[in-house]
Amino acid sequence: MIRKTLLSLILILTLFAPTAQAQEKFIIVQSTTSTQNSGLFDYILPKFTAKTGIEVRVVAVGTGQAIKNAKNGDGDVLLVHAKPAEEKFVAAGWGLKRYDVMYNDFIIVGPPNDPAGISGLKDVVAALKKIASSKSFFASRGDDSGTNKKENRLWKSANINAEKDSGKWYRELGSGMGATLNTGVGMRAYVMSDRATWAKFANKGDYKIMVEGDARLFNQYGVILVSNKKHPRVKSQLGQRFINWLIGSEGQSAIGDYKLKGKQLFTPNAK
Repeated sequence: MIRKTLLSLILILTLFAPTAQAQEKFIIVQSTTSTQNSGLFDYILPKFTAKTGIEVRVVAVGTGQAIKNAKNGDGDVLLVHAKPAEEKFVAAGWGLKRYDVMYNDFIIVGPPNDPAGISGLKDVVAALKKIASSKSFFASRGDDSGTNKKENRLWKSANINAEKDSGKWYRELGSGMGATLNTGVGMRAYVMSDRATWAKFANKGDYKIMVEGDARLFNQYGVILVSNKKHPRVKSQLGQRFINWLIGSEGQSAIGDYKLKGKQLFTPNAK
């Protein structure tokens, strides 16, 4: 009787072990809304899964929230776009190593009547000064995302404390890029966006790119493996395989190959 019971248990474990292992062959990537909203992940992740059998589950939030989630152990890999914050994350021991992955740039979009007169400017700081002095509506994500962090640094460079006018001409929305663009278009406000999300955004209406081309609008993305010393449940081997693929020739080619209406949205630059 005991022997039959043991044999039954072994048989059950044998049958279900492969299923359990298969279910565990996934990683969670804490990332930004831009990588998701642009369609990049939809394009490159199936290629990685087809090669490795590893499923990638993406949590797309603002960079600040993605970093918080990774600190809480709610992810295996962090892929965001706020290099100073990423370096602090690694320096504090939450992540093992940061790698450059790709870049694009930020732009400022606005309505055709251009109340601040910034269309065609290549100096983003001068553009922000004109927006503030004319008290033209500016819709900010206000969510501690990579885009919001960059925007705040640019306001600081312009010596403008936009937050003191929050709720007046300066509107902090606390929302993702797509939602901020929707609201901004609706209220006829200027918006700073990453170029990839703007390219995929379907509700542009008569909005146009007003400011682009300033080196200060450079937008670098990085990837980091979350430390399993901080969180033992982190799937280090699977996560590192994803990072190695992403910064290797196949992943870099996949990033470079992703285009929308013939335009490349991200430039791979892993070293």
